[in-house]
Amino acid sequence: MAMLGLLDAGPSHGWALKQRYDRLLGHGRELRFGQVYSTLARLQRDGLVRDIGFAPGEGAERRVYAITERGVEDFDTWLGTPHVPAGRPAELFTKVVLAMAAGRPASEILVAQQRVYLERMRHLTASRHTADMIDRLAADYEIAHLEADLGWIEVAAARVAAKEWEPEAPAPSTAEEGR
Repeated sequence: MAMLGLLDAGPSHGWALKQRYDRLLGHGRELRFGQVYSTLARLQRDGLVRDIGFAPGEGAERRVYAITERGVEDFDTWLGTPHVPAGRPAELFTKVVLAMAAGRPASEILVAQQRVYLERMRHLTASRHTADMIDRLAADYEIAHLEADLGWIEVAAARVAAKEWEPEAPAPSTAEEGR
């Protein structure tokens, strides 16, 4: 959808799309050129973009792509469909549950993660003063999620401290199952 959104603004070639994506959405997760071109090929195969020719560039000519009417429809549908967040916080939740199941101190995981989140929030808060609007929006978004995660960490730490859950005993195994 990012490529369709970037092409919705007007035709472009892969190199320019990558640069624009990295500037607007990358924030430490820049695209690889191969990913851009494989995505464009898939979008073209699916009738969402089309090749409209070549543009001169530094070195070889660059293939230019444009969004199709079907691509605009798909992009509009995607924009108009509210995002439904996934259920559980994957990695941190998994670490805490598995630590408890193994009889290890989950509180240490929570305290360490809390420290990392607070440091990240300090960094993001400081960076907002000199950032452009898109970087400030990205920082605000991440800070809001960190605040929510910190709230969950507090609740989880209280539950762990109250020992509200006892790990279940592992199922007995036989020598035969280990083979």
